[in-house]
Amino acid sequence: MVKIRPEEISSIIRDQIASYNQDVKSESVGTVLQVGDGIARIYGLNNVMAGELLNFVDGTVGIALNLESDNVGAVLMGSGLGIQEGSSVKATGKIAQIPVGDKFLGRVVDALARPIDGKGAIVADSERLLEAGAPGIIDRRSVYEPMQTGLISVDAMIPIGRGQRELIIGDRQTGKTAVAIDTILNQKGSGVICVYVAVGQKASSVAQIVTTLSEQDAMDYSIVVAENADSPATLQYLAPYTGAALAEYFMYKGKHTLVIYDDLSKQAQAYREMSLLLRRPPGREAFPGDVFYLHSRLLERAAKLSTEKGEGSMTALPIIETQGGDVSAYIPTNVISITDGQIFLSADIFNAGIRPAINVGISVSRVGSAAQVKAMKQVAGKLKLELAQFAELEAFAQFASDLDAATQAQLARGVRLRELLKQPQSAPLSVPDQVATIYTGCNGYLDTLEPSDVRSFLTGLRQYIADNKKEYLDILSNNVLTPEAEELLKEAISEYTEAFLASK
Repeated sequence: MVKIRPEEISSIIRDQIASYNQDVKSESVGTVLQVGDGIARIYGLNNVMAGELLNFVDGTVGIALNLESDNVGAVLMGSGLGIQEGSSVKATGKIAQIPVGDKFLGRVVDALARPIDGKGAIVADSERLLEAGAPGIIDRRSVYEPMQTGLISVDAMIPIGRGQRELIIGDRQTGKTAVAIDTILNQKGSGVICVYVAVGQKASSVAQIVTTLSEQDAMDYSIVVAENADSPATLQYLAPYTGAALAEYFMYKGKHTLVIYDDLSKQAQAYREMSLLLRRPPGREAFPGDVFYLHSRLLERAAKLSTEKGEGSMTALPIIETQGGDVSAYIPTNVISITDGQIFLSADIFNAGIRPAINVGISVSRVGSAAQVKAMKQVAGKLKLELAQFAELEAFAQFASDLDAATQAQLARGVRLRELLKQPQSAPLSVPDQVATIYTGCNGYLDTLEPSDVRSFLTGLRQYIADNKKEYLDILSNNVLTPEAEELLKEAISEYTEAFLASK
């Protein structure tokens, strides 16, 4: 028989009384009324906030979106197969946020910033709200630094600046993603941190992009956020905001970032699916009324910050897929009205063998030459004018039987300039190389060549300059085409032309 010692019991009671505190913990708990199709209707969460995270009994996380008088409509971030009618739900008191930090560089994560590349956990530095507010007017300054893409047709005629939002728009399979990936590859060594967001893409396509970035050593300064086609609509809807939050972490530290949203059409479709299941009233093309706000609050986060805020920047390149070239559809017109210009890729140009298939005539940058280096300004103006005149003449020449010599010469020059704009994928060009290429074309040095020889000639010329005219590259490192650099360039062109024609 155990002997009870009263003094031991009384000392335990005294300790309990001494350490007793009156902190009351209140929890907001509700009950699932209905669940299915990734949507749960919950009764009893009277104090829940819009966008608040909810914990279900099976470990699934949800977001409260519809706050109605008698129930709360929540979307599930997962399958939710373990949730049953009558099970309890707890409100967390936290608005959706994700971990952020320097260790995310080189990693592939999902919409909740969880690693999906099999390389282990990521140590975060802090957390950021998914839906952070955009910087105000006072916190910004106008865009003035170039964001070089390495593509002649873009850098010369549709320049993009750091802090700009430039839409890449076109039908499927016209090379939209290729333009975006080339831009990431061209940031090597420039200190720009790139975030590529894949929404509703095939897993094989995302794997291919990650492989390309890894092979070119671009993953060192990149983060890939992927929610594939088989992911729940909720996660596809959140992925672009995750990409923006990761980029904002670096932007507010004074760094330059580039975010690619590939593509916002699929995000809008995921949002439409969620909204219709939540029984929100449909509008044009069955999209909900706030689908414009879906994209405007995302793209307004791209900015060039003021000197007081550290001069960081976030450049956004959203991608939109059109159906049959119809840019007047609902989502394309919405995003065109939000962005600072668009790069239009055409299926006809792509099928004609011109890659990248950029329609220079209807593409535009609303920042313009403010985002161009001086050397590019010196040579690019003539290129755009000559191409515009060529496009007009080409349409006219189809109906004319005999043309005068001047018109024929202009048409011949235009054909060679069009060849000059063709570039292989994953081969972006530096500014000195682009300046040399455009200068050669606009000043008639290609006119003696056959159009089929133009690309091989230019590739050889760029190599010749790198090997024999290093002074030219040194001068152009200051981004100004001085008379001295121009003389060196003329020398290189005449010397290489001689050698090229002799070899032919």
